[in-house]
Amino acid sequence: MNSAKQSYKSLEERLNRFPLGAPPSNTLYRILEILFSEKEASLVAQLPIKPFMVKTAAKAWKLEEKQTQKILEELASRAILLDVEDRGVQRYVLPPPMAGFFEFSLMRTRNDINQKLLAELYHQYLNVEEEFVTDLFLGSETRLGRIFVQEPVLSSDNAVHVLDYERATHMLEEASHIGISECYCRKKMQYVEKGCEAPMDICMTFNNAARSLIKYEHARQVDVVEGKELLQQAYENNLVQCGENAQKNISFICNCCGCCCEGLLAVKKFGSLRPVHTSNFIPAIDAITCTGCGKCVKACPINAISITTIKQDKELSNITRKVARIDEDICLGCGVCVRSCPKVSIKLEHRGERIITPVDSVHRTVMMAIERGKLHELVFDNQAFASHRAMAAVLGSILRLPPIKQAVASEQLKSVYLGKLIEKHKEKQKEKQKEKEKQYN
Repeated sequence: MNSAKQSYKSLEERLNRFPLGAPPSNTLYRILEILFSEKEASLVAQLPIKPFMVKTAAKAWKLEEKQTQKILEELASRAILLDVEDRGVQRYVLPPPMAGFFEFSLMRTRNDINQKLLAELYHQYLNVEEEFVTDLFLGSETRLGRIFVQEPVLSSDNAVHVLDYERATHMLEEASHIGISECYCRKKMQYVEKGCEAPMDICMTFNNAARSLIKYEHARQVDVVEGKELLQQAYENNLVQCGENAQKNISFICNCCGCCCEGLLAVKKFGSLRPVHTSNFIPAIDAITCTGCGKCVKACPINAISITTIKQDKELSNITRKVARIDEDICLGCGVCVRSCPKVSIKLEHRGERIITPVDSVHRTVMMAIERGKLHELVFDNQAFASHRAMAAVLGSILRLPPIKQAVASEQLKSVYLGKLIEKHKEKQKEKQKEKEKQYN
């Protein structure tokens, strides 16, 4: 294998150490050759999984820190790396391909790369070849993304019971930074002449991810007011809010159309396998007032609604009429259909069982790593977890998992230390329970 091929092979192997990887193919290598020079591929392949400081990269690359800083800034300026801030300390991180540097490469108009060719390759890799999308959306029980319910269609009763993290507006209000960019999915589809008329400049990033993209002009910074105006524009265009599957400090919310966006296309392709976590709501049809006009069918972005025929009256079996029917096995619970109904015959109801959402991105990543058999990559990433705080973040997330997943984590690591840590945690939980029982008695 020549040096160039070896560099990109090493980079591909580095990408696949993270829970969300990129299955190797000729198309992937062509994508990497556009985004990375041979030298950059070789250097990035040596970077740790979690955020790192300049001195960490300098040590891995055997370069002076000043030279290392220059290379890292260049990569961040092209949104290959994210330039993040952790308690006042500058760190860098290589995001996964999706949601990550694949999208970032098309989120603004650029002249430094051939975006049309890149879009065509993305379409081949994601929309024609199935291995990447299947792994991305179905590779673990814990999903990358989740659906936010459209708040304007919530009834007063639902509005009282909906949790803060289920509201896209809450994510806007809590974010340290809000960035708006061009929609990667619709832009990609435009390049392959399959685009639509949905708003383009409406892709939302938050917090450290937004801060880095804003800094290098891959996103424009907006305040909460403008963010909510864009969210309203998304509602009016029947776009679905699909965001990072976490309760706090999320990094993105996409405003998705059913014809271009990867998440919703995956829902259409994989149906009841639920490639994206649904909201905690489900629409209900009032069969008495529904006229079967079909407007909800046209509005639904994933084809979860159809028109069926029912008997008009039990005694008059020969008289029928049309009504809408929801396929609950694939419905996202987004609420787009509710606002489309002229007869107000659709309302949202709570699902029977609440969808479990990870606390934050670390918690989600650990869960996905366990389910994909890659937990050891996180914990034993030599450079990334040299600090006790980074190790504590992962182990803390493991201790928040259900006992079954804790046992799986311990088995994967085959670590005496982790096993003892879990046992100690269980003992503390038992002691707390005993104290509660004493107070109650």
